[in-house]
Amino acid sequence: MKMEMTELGPMKRALKIEVPADEVNLRFVQAYSELNRQVRIPGFRPGKAPLQLLEKRYAKTIEEDVIRSLVPDYYDRAIRQAGIVPVLVEIPPLERVKVKKDSPFSFTATVEIKPTIELRDYKAPNPISLKQDQRTVTDEQVQKALEVLREQMAQLHPAPAGTTLAERDYAVVDIDGTVDGTALDGTTKTGHLHKMGSHASVLGIDLEPHLLGKKEGDVVTIPQAYPATHPDARVAGKTVNFRCIVKSIKRKQLPALDDEFAKDCGPYQSLQEIREKLHAEMDRALKKDIEDSYKDTILKRLAETHHFDLPGTLVERELSAMVRQQLQSRQRKGSEAAEASPAASQADEAKQLQEEYRPEAERRVKVGLILEALATKENITVTNEDLSNEIARLAAEVKLSVEEVTRMIQAGGQDTLNDLRSRILADKALDFVYKHAMIQG
Repeated sequence: MKMEMTELGPMKRALKIEVPADEVNLRFVQAYSELNRQVRIPGFRPGKAPLQLLEKRYAKTIEEDVIRSLVPDYYDRAIRQAGIVPVLVEIPPLERVKVKKDSPFSFTATVEIKPTIELRDYKAPNPISLKQDQRTVTDEQVQKALEVLREQMAQLHPAPAGTTLAERDYAVVDIDGTVDGTALDGTTKTGHLHKMGSHASVLGIDLEPHLLGKKEGDVVTIPQAYPATHPDARVAGKTVNFRCIVKSIKRKQLPALDDEFAKDCGPYQSLQEIREKLHAEMDRALKKDIEDSYKDTILKRLAETHHFDLPGTLVERELSAMVRQQLQSRQRKGSEAAEASPAASQADEAKQLQEEYRPEAERRVKVGLILEALATKENITVTNEDLSNEIARLAAEVKLSVEEVTRMIQAGGQDTLNDLRSRILADKALDFVYKHAMIQG
């Protein structure tokens, strides 16, 4: 095999590949032999049709088969010979490539490659310097956490007779809607508990302005007008009268912060024990937050101190994934609105997101390439144990079994497994830099 590599730019190479004639002839022999076993030609036993007849009938098909056989094989050999790592490969279409017996076969592959990165300033003698984060868990923070627990353990009790509804009270109401004096299906709620001050919509209406100052047993009527264009023909252009009865008023009663409260919260014997437990959990969470903050700073420094051109293909892949994820998230939050919006507006939204997210996509690709280069230099690899640990972590995070998560990864194919390995490798490389960083103070 002959191979010539031409530089087309910082990260583009053209590989001109020539397959020798004897290899071409061998592939033709193999292709016709396979064809002879498969086709059925009248007058000839299976596998006994003359080569000249097969060539006359199937020459074009066999040439395409030979090209399909040669191109990926010799492209892989050329990549290994050139010693490059491609991120995008452009191979000419079959109709633009010709192959003949007794002649060398040539084709050109255009390859986008990863940049060569000169690593600097990530370990001794020039480690990354970090300003010490001196945050600690305070008694005040523990007390606030206790108050949250206290709120969660609170109970609702009937308010004193004659109480008028105010913010933070709870109203138990019955609601029903009518149109022109006739009950409207789907507009009835019985014993609905509404927290005053939450401004939560009930059956599409805001109850609170009508309930404030009301007492148990009071009845209010809330007229709600609907436009003529409303999709529900029953109410389009009409007014629905919602009748709301205040059945009862309740107020939240907080438990006393004592040892009995601690016992109600779980396997604790005293209030002091639950304070210590909260302090330990908050301290563990704070240390994780501080570590994440340090690592964010490290990634920022790595991006600032390394300068190289980014492969456009990797940036576009990352950008497309980010935009797709955001659009899917928005659709889940408001599926009806997303379905009703025209395709043109969705395209405009995607274009706007691309412009908005491009800097972050470029940053992610840049940092990813730096960490990959760092892992290679430091001989950092992903072991089977690393994979098992990450799958177990993911399973705990999404509350599924390890077996279920493993099946999901396997269903995604090799690309999903490669993505998981790449993420683990990047995390291990970042941990390496973090462990070698110098924290001042």
